Amino acid sequence: MRAAVRQNAQQTRPAHLRGYAQAAQDTKPPVALFGLDGTYASALYTAAAKTSSLESTSKSLAALAEVFRKDTKLPGILTAPTLSPGDKSQIVQELQRHMGGVDKGDTVKNFLKTLSDNNRLGILQGICEKFGTLMGAARGEMDLTVTSAARLDNKTLQRLETAVAKSEYSQGKKLKVVPKVNPDIMGGLVVEIGDRTIDLSVSAKIARMNKLLTDTL
Repeated sequence: MRAAVRQNAQQTRPAHLRGYAQAAQDTKPPVALFGLDGTYASALYTAAAKTSSLESTSKSLAALAEVFRKDTKLPGILTAPTLSPGDKSQIVQELQRHMGGVDKGDTVKNFLKTLSDNNRLGILQGICEKFGTLMGAARGEMDLTVTSAARLDNKTLQRLETAVAKSEYSQGKKLKVVPKVNPDIMGGLVVEIGDRTIDLSVSAKIARMNKLLTDTL
């Protein structure tokens, strides 16, 4: 009886109220993220959704992610404890320049200022990555994270994407390639998709060899 009443109430709710309810629901991040960068990424997603600027925000953060990919020294600069307020202001202005004017309503500009004011510019790279995860989930995409010791060219990344897309790991979903550079793996690749990790790195091979020698001796 109660279920029928609730169902009837939902059916008779005015259309404009149902629209508002749907809009409120759409501002919620599609997946839960963890860590401080995940918290900030989720907050930015909600703010952008409320101002209908998700696409422009996504493009802005994608541009910033590309800056991190090209400049491996940038994370160290952003985490330097000696940065003065003036230094942070200049960094924020430079980051804005790289966004190319696609920031609708200054959503990302204001967000960068918030990070600067709270001494959180050091987690910006992680925020860019996790915001991409949110947008991918909203679009029904799956992240394909490819970690290499040195930067891979676009042709190599496209070949990897094509190969994985044809495998069972893709689950038939559209893939979004997330390239990362980690010199510690020494060579080879570490490929992550969904909850699967394929470690083809030189460091992993050395670790397995060391374990084999240790177990043998």
